[in-house]
Amino acid sequence: MHLEIVSPEATLYSGEATSVTLPGVDGGFQILDNHAPIVALLEKGVIKVKGATLSEKAKKQFTAGKEAGEFVLAISSGTVEMKDNRVIVLAD
Repeated sequence: MHLEIVSPEATLYSGEATSVTLPGVDGGFQILDNHAPIVALLEKGVIKVKGATLSEKAKKQFTAGKEAGEFVLAISSGTVEMKDNRVIVLAD
């Protein structure tokens, strides 16, 4: 699936990913390929991205996760939309 993570300052990541774990206001949840369409609010926590290849610029924003091939980004809040195998995260 295509993942795009955007902050007010810049696009933090744009590329392919196999899964994204997000801190929803009603609890954490994971989005995989071909997930049903969804729009959700996010709270303070971390976004975990698997299966992504980060550019040098993106590596400055993310930290390595606990698992191999996993990257983590801390956020304060945000929203996420999944539609047509495309995930867009608007993060603060």
